[in-house]
Amino acid sequence: MPPEDTIEIKIMKTKIFAHPTAVIDKGCTIGENVKIWHFSHIMPDCIIGDRCNIGQNVVVSPLVVLGVNVKVQNNVSIYTGVICEDDVFLGPSMVFTNVINPRSAVNRKNEYTRTLVKKGASIGANATIICGNEIGKYALIGAGAVITKPVPDYALLVGNPAKQIGWVSEYGHRLQFDDNGFGKCSETNEKYQLKNNKVTKVTE
Repeated sequence: MPPEDTIEIKIMKTKIFAHPTAVIDKGCTIGENVKIWHFSHIMPDCIIGDRCNIGQNVVVSPLVVLGVNVKVQNNVSIYTGVICEDDVFLGPSMVFTNVINPRSAVNRKNEYTRTLVKKGASIGANATIICGNEIGKYALIGAGAVITKPVPDYALLVGNPAKQIGWVSEYGHRLQFDDNGFGKCSETNEKYQLKNNKVTKVTE
């Protein structure tokens, strides 16, 4: 007869580190080589991909999906409705929301709004993401920014409410474009093109 605590069996069969103070509920799915640090709570029916790092005092709510190699820094709560693709970085104490008009006396659990954070995006410390606003791939959200609108791929945003002040490469460096709309990453020399207010990586 299979053991009652099936999540413990899942964990034992994968290579993960979980600090003794972490709480891992039954029914979640955890990939290989995941690290879960002090006082964090992994709730049922969430999915955590391979090589994720879950910092101290983090909550991963039911039905949240984290892709491969997602880095979650301390004091982050990832609420139901949030999906993070591979290589996303969530800075210390950044904030997600999942209801536009929360009221303590009104149950709106069936109104949770989906928020997608696309591959390679980074969200800085203490930033706030108003639910329903997609964060484009490799976008960079500055510390303390408040996102109230969808964010394009490779965009750099700062402030409250956040405003776009430029574009960044996949390595997070500010891009400068020539008259023909081409720019290079200062670290990798990879090329990017700005056209019709959209940035794409040039592949040869």
